[in-house]
Amino acid sequence: MDSTSPITTRLDAATLEILDRLAQRYDRSRSWLVAQAVRQFVEREAEMLAIIEEGERSAREEPLISHEEMLHLIDAKRAELRARRDKAAA
Repeated sequence: MDSTSPITTRLDAATLEILDRLAQRYDRSRSWLVAQAVRQFVEREAEMLAIIEEGERSAREEPLISHEEMLHLIDAKRAELRARRDKAAA
């Protein structure tokens, strides 16, 4: 079983009221709902940071392409997607 640690936070009255309604509706404690919200936020932000860090690493280590090359790649991808859509519609 994972160990947990208590934390303290302050919520405005309106948010606390909504939290209490949700806790009652889902038959869960405030603590459980807050832990879920924090867990989801942390996972999403950690994933975003990993993507940003990979992009930064890539920019440092791999050759970059010009704006014109990127536009060409985008146009080619759009054409590929249109062709797939048209084929599927036929």
